[in-house]
Amino acid sequence: MANKSKKFLEAQSKVNPEQTYAVDEAIKLVKEVAFAKFDETVDLAFNLGVDPRHADQMIRGAIALPAGTGKSVRVCVITSGENIKKAEDAGADFVGGDDMVQKIAGGWLEFDRVIASPDMMGKLGRIGRVLGPRGLMPNPKLGTVTPNVAQAVEEQKAGKVEYRTEKNGVIHVPIGKKSFTEEQLRQNFNAITSAIVKAKPASAKGTYLKTLTVSTTMGPGIKLDTLAAINSTN
Repeated sequence: MANKSKKFLEAQSKVNPEQTYAVDEAIKLVKEVAFAKFDETVDLAFNLGVDPRHADQMIRGAIALPAGTGKSVRVCVITSGENIKKAEDAGADFVGGDDMVQKIAGGWLEFDRVIASPDMMGKLGRIGRVLGPRGLMPNPKLGTVTPNVAQAVEEQKAGKVEYRTEKNGVIHVPIGKKSFTEEQLRQNFNAITSAIVKAKPASAKGTYLKTLTVSTTMGPGIKLDTLAAINSTN
């Protein structure tokens, strides 16, 4: 942020950069210093002691947040047969089979998540180059390739978030909106932090959770006490 606004500097002045905050204190503060007029997303940034260049140290997964994300998610389902109606009944925004594959191949991308039934995976190869770079390619490990498309749609609509380590070992994941109560943010914080702590690979050496920072879309970062954060989820 090259040219910091007056409002940002005012918010930043309320955060001690030399201090690591307890979880409850940080959640309360992140709501206090949020200054944008829109409902900012509250984001966690985990800096992990892993090397994602090694497959066994790549942390990736998905979790349904207890309090949801506060965001409306457009779900596209690629399936066939009776699963089409099941997906529609579960609340999917777009449902189809070969026609949907063809539509996406033509450049249509007005959705946030893609769910596919296993029988359609062979047909997704032609749109892998479209979906892959955008992080939209269905994946069994993330629960987006499943015979139970209805359940997958319900989970996505309820607030399921995906997370994965970037090349520098950082994971960014949203835990809600600034309009959430402190208790809602705390519930989501506990869920995602617990999942990432449990995902520590056996091959990771040294400190696993190096730093943990919470911030809103426009607000300053607030560093958390990592040991207290881990203990608070137990």
